[in-house]
Amino acid sequence: DGIAKTPQWASHITGIPADRIIKLAREIGSVKPAYICQGWGPQRQANGEQTARAIAMLLILTGNVGIHGGNSGARESTYTITIERLPVLENPVKTAISCFSWTDAIARGPEMTALRDGVRGKDKLDVPIKFLWNYAGNTLINQHSDINKTHEILQDEAKCEMIVVIDNFMTSSAKYADILLPDLMTVEQEDIIPNDYAGNMGYLIFIQPATTPKFERKPIYWVLSEIARRLGDDVYQRFTEGRTQAQWLQYLYAKMQARDPALPAYDELKKMGIYKRKDPNGHFVAYKKFHEDPQANPLKTPSGKIEIYSERLATLANTWELKKDEIIHPLPAYTPGFDGWDDPLRQRYPLQLTGFHYKARTHSSYGNIDVLQQACPQEIWINPIDAQARGIQHGDTVRVFNQNGQMLIPAKVTPRILPGVTAIGQGAWLNADMFGDQIDRGGSINILTSHRPSPLAKGNPSHSNLVQVEKA
Repeated sequence: DGIAKTPQWASHITGIPADRIIKLAREIGSVKPAYICQGWGPQRQANGEQTARAIAMLLILTGNVGIHGGNSGARESTYTITIERLPVLENPVKTAISCFSWTDAIARGPEMTALRDGVRGKDKLDVPIKFLWNYAGNTLINQHSDINKTHEILQDEAKCEMIVVIDNFMTSSAKYADILLPDLMTVEQEDIIPNDYAGNMGYLIFIQPATTPKFERKPIYWVLSEIARRLGDDVYQRFTEGRTQAQWLQYLYAKMQARDPALPAYDELKKMGIYKRKDPNGHFVAYKKFHEDPQANPLKTPSGKIEIYSERLATLANTWELKKDEIIHPLPAYTPGFDGWDDPLRQRYPLQLTGFHYKARTHSSYGNIDVLQQACPQEIWINPIDAQARGIQHGDTVRVFNQNGQMLIPAKVTPRILPGVTAIGQGAWLNADMFGDQIDRGGSINILTSHRPSPLAKGNPSHSNLVQVEKA
């Protein structure tokens, strides 16, 4: 674009002083190894794919890929004890869409194409989604962007004709179910799970019931087995293979032992509760073999190499149907995208809004726990400069709104957020009269987020939002 990407240029956009940018760049470029890791948040914005690529590029250009102490720019590694899972039957349908686009597939399925909507396996969808099976998730409404638009789609029974929800609680999403089945909680049934996340120690945890199941709730395996039974004896036998849930657990663990003889016996693991094992190699280095001999160990890219310039992305950029502010680029170029700091929409909605993972919840799990709500109130973070300009004081109820929706929420006035930027912890449960004023009083950020997907992955741009805030 002819614009030199200098530290001064970056400082104007980020608010970080140019000398700090220079100092950090020199440290990354001169110190070995350098470890840079990105979580699963930077890409959740308009054109967020470019952000993820740019972060990885720091390691690539400085030679920190494939070495001990370096990284590829992706999530941290972990040593894990691989568990055996229930077998999955082959899906005869090969057409696929982005998981974020499921509401589009309900509302306009046959209009969705490979070139505009990222449909895979076919040039276009043949039919819309007519049936939803929602197990252990609050994504039907609460955890999906643009709640008002999603509500409009889901409440129209001519579109999605059947919604089945299986959950432990009456979540915001469960209220949209045609059939609602209460599942057992994890602490009410036996299971074996890995619990490693980052590091060189693998875990197995044998979950044992802390209480007995109450009322008429049944485990999901029983529910599915009974559905299979009603579809015929052959379907029932194929699904269950003649095993109960408890028998499946023992059978799958036996397969784990056959593959990994160092594991304790089933009854011994049950008695131990937790089994730990350190990585026998000490640590893992991603792309180590490629770094040592790239010719003998090619990557799964068209060239077999790390591709700074991507021919595949260049082709997509020239063939996909994209709007002016939707950018696919063969290089990890700076692309601010829609609903950002320089979007003309900011004249109407001058404050950026981003989400974050709040300590009161895991996404929306535990969002209904009253003691957590009291200890960690749902608030919108706003800088004192922006608050003063609006006559807002700490603790005031404010109205946050944009073209997608509105909410009433207490203000947290704090200098720990930049002027011009606001933030709301994601995952709070929707509390709105969706057939009335549609004003959320629960603090669910998705009443304000956009349903417009990112250009390449067709993913969730939930951190790219523009809003206005006023005292209620």
